[in-house]
Amino acid sequence: MKTTKYLLFILFAIGFIACSIDRESNEETNSDETYFPPIGSSTWETTSIQDLNWKQEKLQALIDFLQEKNTKSFIVLHKGKIVLEEYMNTHDTSKVWYWASAGKTLKTAVTGIAQEEGLININNKVSDYLGNGWTSAPLAKESLITVKNLLTMTSGLDDTLGDDVSPSNLQYVADAGNRWAYAPVYVKLQDIISEKSNIAWNTYFNSKLRDKIGMTGNWITLGELSVYWSNTRSMARFGLLISADGKWENQQIIPKDFLNEAVNTSQNINQAYGYLWWLNGKSSYRLPQAQFQFNGSLIPNAPADMYAALGKNDQKIYVVPSKELVVIRMGDAGDDVNFGLSNFDNDLWARINDLIE
Repeated sequence: MKTTKYLLFILFAIGFIACSIDRESNEETNSDETYFPPIGSSTWETTSIQDLNWKQEKLQALIDFLQEKNTKSFIVLHKGKIVLEEYMNTHDTSKVWYWASAGKTLKTAVTGIAQEEGLININNKVSDYLGNGWTSAPLAKESLITVKNLLTMTSGLDDTLGDDVSPSNLQYVADAGNRWAYAPVYVKLQDIISEKSNIAWNTYFNSKLRDKIGMTGNWITLGELSVYWSNTRSMARFGLLISADGKWENQQIIPKDFLNEAVNTSQNINQAYGYLWWLNGKSSYRLPQAQFQFNGSLIPNAPADMYAALGKNDQKIYVVPSKELVVIRMGDAGDDVNFGLSNFDNDLWARINDLIE
């Protein structure tokens, strides 16, 4: 009898220990999962600098720098949870601000969605969707331009004629694929998608992307271009979606394979450019309004695997896979007016590094 009781005790103890180990394992796995803030709610879970073993004593220097550099808002996410959320220079959580060219990446995302739905193929000619004569280039040259050329800034069309994308202003300079130039012709992506879906761009964008991840905001036409405006948390939601390989909770919003192409070198002219995304850690890069190759990394102080949406006057979405970080910055230009990349990027990352390393 004693032997039987002893054996039962041993079995119970083994079972209890096994359950405890399994529970601890599950808790550890769950802690590694990406958090997604609920849709339609202001709730957003946070994690602390102390929990991440970052250097609390370096935080104020970062905030002071942001304040001095005309920042309006700044958010850092780690595994989807908010670590830092700062508002300054009269801005607050409810106010909206423009994404500028950082919003190009929204069009990248929707292009991937439209391709997944079978509406378009990025390897097809733009003329297949918009008809002949959408540029003033000779027909044979216009017919070389694919949707992918729009995504990669390699259309070969003149980039010096301003934001007007009417046919008369889209003039031939080089064969598509042979010249990288930061030109406004990428906006034709929304015309292509509207044409093939028979849905207005704003409506398609809202239903396929914005509303599915709980973003707010709208496209507002400024001059010739349509620019996205939103609060800072909406920009952070998009950055989180991208960092999660295009997936929001259990739903794949942006095709993973397409997104992987988008955040890697897309052509052999500008190594630091994907599909309207800027890429760090490459051996060379080119910048808007210049036909010159710079050697070295785009933002030397930033992690090599970081990629970014960069907008005029320092609107920023930085995604860092190796550190599971998303960093958002909105505001006026940190120093001088710029197209997206500036000295501010490198100076900011020096201070972020001081905090997190």
